[in-house]
Amino acid sequence: MTLNNNQVAVVTGASRGVGQGIALALGALGMTVFVTGRAPGQGGSNLYGQALQGSLHDTAAAITAAGGRGVAVVCDHAEDEQVKALFARVQEECGHLDLLVNNAAFIHDQLIEPGPFWEKPLELVRILDVGLRSAYIASYHAAPLLLRSEQGLICFTSSFGAGCYMHGPAYGAQKAGVDKLAADMAIDFEGRGVAAVSLWLGPQLTERTRIAGEQHGEQYQAFLADAETPQFNGRVIHALLNDPKVMSLSGQTLITAEIAPGYGISEDQGRQPPSHRAMLGDPRQQHPARII
Repeated sequence: MTLNNNQVAVVTGASRGVGQGIALALGALGMTVFVTGRAPGQGGSNLYGQALQGSLHDTAAAITAAGGRGVAVVCDHAEDEQVKALFARVQEECGHLDLLVNNAAFIHDQLIEPGPFWEKPLELVRILDVGLRSAYIASYHAAPLLLRSEQGLICFTSSFGAGCYMHGPAYGAQKAGVDKLAADMAIDFEGRGVAAVSLWLGPQLTERTRIAGEQHGEQYQAFLADAETPQFNGRVIHALLNDPKVMSLSGQTLITAEIAPGYGISEDQGRQPPSHRAMLGDPRQQHPARII
């Protein structure tokens, strides 16, 4: 792939995990990448008593080291004014935006624990604030900047949990919600050179999933054997951004493992992550009716 030294991206929730990997892949392809997180340094996040590594400033530095330009912006996506200030900074420094990856979400330590929702902490519902509502707010402020790009793109990181039971109703509602945001935003962007898509990612190889695998035994670890790296998904997002036919995909929910081969994208050593469509279901097709 060619480097894109003039392209600008914002990746939300990129201190570690999926957001960090996506941002690093975009940086390695020459992009300027604004990355957000609630704190600049280490600390504050743990799972099963183990501290999660990585920080916002580490991510930005790694993007720059990879050949792009990393810009760390402390931003709590639960605070609307901080989100507004983020895009004001993009406007001031770059004047436009090519790509927004809505990835920030509140992930509770007990999200993947078994049991009905009423027996888990009520705090799990915060994923609807930081995960669904926050994606709408970020897209709202990003839209005027995306309209200045030759070809703009909004991506929502979603999952098969939008269509099947996965981790409980709050998680499922958030994922189904961002799929619907992509579908409806695409209609508003029609004819304006900006596409919106939601991406169903497979299981991700992150520090969080590694720790979870250690806690949940062989079945969970077997599921991760064919998992994707976040960098794989970052390369898919970059390919979508630069696809001259991306507008024909706008509004759709796409499975990254299915579209990657068409862009010549695989994991290291040519490994191709599988789609889990047959086991977990199909993305929902939107009805063509429009009530304006």
